[in-house]
Amino acid sequence: MSLLILDRDGVINEESNNFIKEPEEWHPIPGSLAAIASAYRQGFRIVVVTNQSGLGRGALDIDALNRIHKEMHRQVITAGGVIDAIFFCPHTPEDRCACRKPNPGLYLELAKRLGVSLTGVPAIGDRASDIEAAKRAGAAPRLVKTGRGCATLASDFGLDKVPVYPDLAAAVRELVGESP
Repeated sequence: MSLLILDRDGVINEESNNFIKEPEEWHPIPGSLAAIASAYRQGFRIVVVTNQSGLGRGALDIDALNRIHKEMHRQVITAGGVIDAIFFCPHTPEDRCACRKPNPGLYLELAKRLGVSLTGVPAIGDRASDIEAAKRAGAAPRLVKTGRGCATLASDFGLDKVPVYPDLAAAVRELVGESP
């Protein structure tokens, strides 16, 4: 089994400064759904690992988050892919929990539940926190320039040997060995 870990906001769907609060606000980044479908067809199990502090901040409730994820699943399935699981942290940065990225808690939980090692598992994100959490969990981080990716790239955050791609579609093409 090959595993692919994806961040949600800024990687699969457009980023929002005000949180994605309803399914109607969830808009996939062009090419992201086809990329997930391509990885799925190549035998990857796709797992989403996402900070969702909008829950802890009261911007949305768990029912709204479930409706958003249901819409994401629907659109991915329509594109020919499957997301096997979604792991999310509902906490705010002030909560200082173990599961909020850059901490590796969500990654370690998914490894435990799936009974796998994350060594070398590609983990695609757009923020320094995604990269740091993946590294700390032993996964192989990759950065996309969508979402907050360009800001991450321009920051002083150390990206030594972290591959950088324009978007999820480009990252998956390389991962599965497809030409553009």
